[in-house]
Amino acid sequence: MSSSPTLDQLVDALTCLPGVGRKSAQRMALYLIDKNREGAQQLADNLNHALNKVGHCELCRNFSDEAQCSICSNPKRQNDLLCVVETPADVLAIEAAQSFQGRYFVLLGKLSPIDGIGPNELGLDLLQQRLQDEPVTEIILATNPTVEGEITAQYIADLAQQQGIKTTRIAHGVPVGGELEYIDSGTLSRAFAGRQSYS
Repeated sequence: MSSSPTLDQLVDALTCLPGVGRKSAQRMALYLIDKNREGAQQLADNLNHALNKVGHCELCRNFSDEAQCSICSNPKRQNDLLCVVETPADVLAIEAAQSFQGRYFVLLGKLSPIDGIGPNELGLDLLQQRLQDEPVTEIILATNPTVEGEITAQYIADLAQQQGIKTTRIAHGVPVGGELEYIDSGTLSRAFAGRQSYS
């Protein structure tokens, strides 16, 4: 505890960031208050603006400032390829690899009955609607290679099969138990190039 309850509140707030413990949060708070108040104000302003402005794309559920994100509204993207990922961070990782020119659907999670996450929580009704409304010929499953990710991929593959849509799974150049946002661009490019039919 410091002599300032307000500073303690800031430290507590910073510990909500992934990988930031109390000591790291304390260092950040002291730096912002003592050495970089201008940067702290800019951070606060940008965070507040993002909280008020950023929502989810009505088509793919990725983060977006508008009703439709820049990927969904880009006429140069391929309408027939739909890549299904777990999180917006996965979209960023795939886009950085610059090897995919189709569109996305972001689940915002994965099937996990123990945690109460079923098909409705993942927006799979919206995905089904897109498969009916759009000229999708192939779904690329890019869920993480975890137990829950595989179960989710199988569920979506079954949905696609009912619609007669080809389903592929990105190749496992991605390590088992790994997450897409931490994979380098080269590995992701190879994974996309080597995708195989999902059965």
